[in-house]
Amino acid sequence: MYQKNIKLFLVDGEIDGRIKCELSNSNILAYKIPKTKVKNCKDREDIAYAGVYILFGEKDGELYAYIGESENVYKRLIQHLSDKDFWNESLIFIRNDNSFNKGNIRYLENYLFKKAKGAKRFRIENRKNTTESPLTELEISEMQEVIEIIEMITTALGYKIFSKIVTKKEVQLDEMYYINSIGLKAVGALTSDGFIVFKGSQSNSKFRDASSQSLRNRWNDLRSEKIINKNNIFAKDTLFLSPSTAAAMVLGRNANGLTEWKNKDGKTLKSMMNG
Repeated sequence: MYQKNIKLFLVDGEIDGRIKCELSNSNILAYKIPKTKVKNCKDREDIAYAGVYILFGEKDGELYAYIGESENVYKRLIQHLSDKDFWNESLIFIRNDNSFNKGNIRYLENYLFKKAKGAKRFRIENRKNTTESPLTELEISEMQEVIEIIEMITTALGYKIFSKIVTKKEVQLDEMYYINSIGLKAVGALTSDGFIVFKGSQSNSKFRDASSQSLRNRWNDLRSEKIINKNNIFAKDTLFLSPSTAAAMVLGRNANGLTEWKNKDGKTLKSMMNG
């Protein structure tokens, strides 16, 4: 893998404003645009080009995203200010010569949608599956190069939406943490992305009434989506933003994950983090 140079330009002169991203030797442009700055983009002609975009947000401690395409990205973002309320930031990808056609952007949208769904890091808000446009072999090859750039820039800007979650096989024994309480057994691991509860872990069959409503909603969602099955077992590895949310989904109550999760020697996550 050869080295690459990503140039960042602070459009508003501030790090939490609009950021323009360019990759050396590429005609792909990316913009990171906060929801609060979308209307400020009216005077930037290139943001109205054809391209693909990703909306990012969070609900009830869970990461959400929406992947779309448009022949005028600016107009579509303006539309999403009122028809989608979960998001707070967007990434858009265009060509500096506005040469994406409808087939190109539909292909990109479909590929990125499938990749993000497969990675399972974000809840994808698209209500229906995207449609792949038929392209020639040459066009597909060109779009695959674009996809590599999109994935690279997206990850570099802090969104690992296309990277799969670490599996249990990839975690060392001394990096695993356990809950063994009230007849429940669960295994997890702390990663750079959050805390993973591994497939086969147990969850309480009830959620304590006095606990947080947002945690209760998450607990119910895991069951309705069969991530936790009818036998109260995690059916797949599940990433949470914090050890405490992970512990709450196991124990069925508010929980301090730093003290509930313990390693094979009985030491708490908190004590291990403190060295």
